[in-house]
Amino acid sequence: MKVAVVGAGSIGIAFALVFARAGHDVALHDPDGTRRDVAKTEVAARLRDLASYGLFEGDIDAVLGKLSIHAELEAALKDADYVQENAPERLELKQALFSAFEISAPRTAILASSSSAITASAIAGGLATRERCLVVHPGNPPFLIPVVELVPAEFTSQDTVERSDAFLTQCGLSPVRITREIEGFVFNRLQGAMLREAYCLVRDGVISPTDLDRVVRDGLGLRWSVIGPFETADLNTRGGIPAHAARMGAAYARMGAERGQNDPWTDDLVAKVDAARRTAVPLEQWEARVRWRDKALMSQLKAREDWPNWPEAN
Repeated sequence: MKVAVVGAGSIGIAFALVFARAGHDVALHDPDGTRRDVAKTEVAARLRDLASYGLFEGDIDAVLGKLSIHAELEAALKDADYVQENAPERLELKQALFSAFEISAPRTAILASSSSAITASAIAGGLATRERCLVVHPGNPPFLIPVVELVPAEFTSQDTVERSDAFLTQCGLSPVRITREIEGFVFNRLQGAMLREAYCLVRDGVISPTDLDRVVRDGLGLRWSVIGPFETADLNTRGGIPAHAARMGAAYARMGAERGQNDPWTDDLVAKVDAARRTAVPLEQWEARVRWRDKALMSQLKAREDWPNWPEAN
């Protein structure tokens, strides 16, 4: 499969690595000659780092051999089956690029944007072939954080979503389908909610920035490295989601009200989340899942012994 990666910043370099490591021919374009000059060097450095942690066992030269660098956008788009745009978060720039993609990329190529918040409707709504366009928003960097949000517009075809999902899965990523467009999608809305509260807590003199980072790193983040927030609530309270909501819902509602929010956990909403959790882990398996969580956390704590020292890492 031929892949065009447009933009050789940190996200573009990471995507180029992911796609080339999966065996695809990758044409990387950037208008900045400096970025083009260092692209292969940066990919090689990241591959060496992965290899040093046992996360890459292939031939670095073979991966680099799948990567070509292009000064001209048209050359990178030639014969592409999939295009990943990684330009700065400016609507006009992304619109201009997608207009160029429509002209120069094959009619069957998927056109994906790494947009962090701008929707595909805004970027590609004016294109004649907009049904092949969507947002594929990665965590940063995608060669280490596998989740990617697939965010189609109303006009995006189901075939485009299905093909994107299959391709990205084959590349070792973890696609999550977002069911409707919303600014910031899910990743950044969750991240933004935490950052908003973090800034408020620092502003109000509740905690220092350093100690807040420690709360997340050594508390929430450690736990979230193995399970998400709903499973955390589910496993934290015997009886699962309904028991947790009954115990903590009012307190969280008061905390939200302090920030001008009014988003109560209604009975219907709690039941919807509980149904999803019980499909994943029946209540009779709750104890076993708690033990699994604890062992997974133990493995994370053990892995921290191998964290690189900051001065050495730089």
